[in-house]
Amino acid sequence: MKQLAKSSCRVGLFRAPVFVFVFVGPLVAPAQKPKLPRPRILEQEIPFSRDSSTGELQAYPSRESEAASLIVAPVIRSRVALVEIQCTVTAPDGTRVRGLAQDDFRVWEDGAEQRVASFDAATTPASIALVIDASPSIYRELGSMRSVAQSLAKSLESEDQVGVVAFAGETHLLLPFSRDRNLLQAALTSPELAQVANSSQSFIYQAVYLSAVGLFSGRAGRKAMVLLTDGQDSELGLTWNPVSMLPSAGANSPLAFQDVARGIAASGIELYVISTELRPKAMSDDWLSAHKEQTLVTAVARSSGVPLYTLYLAELMRQVGGELYFLREVGSLAKIYRSIALKLEAEYTLGYYPAAGVAKPGWRKLRVELRQDAQVPPNSQMTYRTTYYVSASSR
Repeated sequence: MKQLAKSSCRVGLFRAPVFVFVFVGPLVAPAQKPKLPRPRILEQEIPFSRDSSTGELQAYPSRESEAASLIVAPVIRSRVALVEIQCTVTAPDGTRVRGLAQDDFRVWEDGAEQRVASFDAATTPASIALVIDASPSIYRELGSMRSVAQSLAKSLESEDQVGVVAFAGETHLLLPFSRDRNLLQAALTSPELAQVANSSQSFIYQAVYLSAVGLFSGRAGRKAMVLLTDGQDSELGLTWNPVSMLPSAGANSPLAFQDVARGIAASGIELYVISTELRPKAMSDDWLSAHKEQTLVTAVARSSGVPLYTLYLAELMRQVGGELYFLREVGSLAKIYRSIALKLEAEYTLGYYPAAGVAKPGWRKLRVELRQDAQVPPNSQMTYRTTYYVSASSR
């Protein structure tokens, strides 16, 4: 206590001293802003080259890069050869069907039924990577990131882990997987985004590939990548000829579109693409659904007026599984992130060990069905990835 003043007042015939005391306590320091880890440039930490014997692209994450995913939360190690499929069941009214059990599902790989060895009904944490195109062409769309961060944080479960990657001419890891929502908001409003945007290039598919092999390596459970971009890649040289998707011959051939698809599919990542462009009139949900089994890059698509760069975003989604959103159609990033979060929290994860093993690299076809006695509303629909990729290095 500190005596600050002495005064008097009249009480009847007496003057009584009056003391005024003010408590001076310790000063409360202002809340400190959460401190982000030092940004990492993934191109410098994850070199990759093509295996001359298999023709596959091999990534070699550095020890520093591998440690980056352990800064805040530990990696959940997956078991060798376990294939995991995330699926959702939707009733005709659009609600997600919950409460199903392992015995309600059947799984096939390349036509052969598999025994479901593991099952999870969205009880284990999800790993979600936000991959943000910060190139000048869409940097203006990032102004609402603070409110988006708050909306996303409220939508996710507290144990879900979120990482943030921003790219233009380089791929910057702003936040390794973390449960800390204050760090998430700091990453999405970081001045580093403006620094990343200081480039006239946009290496979209390289950023997706590096994020897939660098952030998700060794992780099990629900995995999702949310890509925000206009789709205008300035690296791969994709054309209306589908052959441009394939890697060229030679050990020194650069990254190709097919390498990106393989990297995502081998990691079991669900891909959610948010295009900042308008939805082409010809690219309806029904049109996309009707072309699930064939490439979208065709002369028919070209004649319909679909932009090539938007078509390749849809083609990547078609090959690896996921959903394509158009920001201007939905109205806000917050709504899209909320929709994705709702899907993740109603997902079922089915795991199995392939009966045929993984002796031969290549694409595998998947099929998932509900048993006839499963308690679901009539005409419910199930969504899941229909393929996965076995790389030569995983054998």
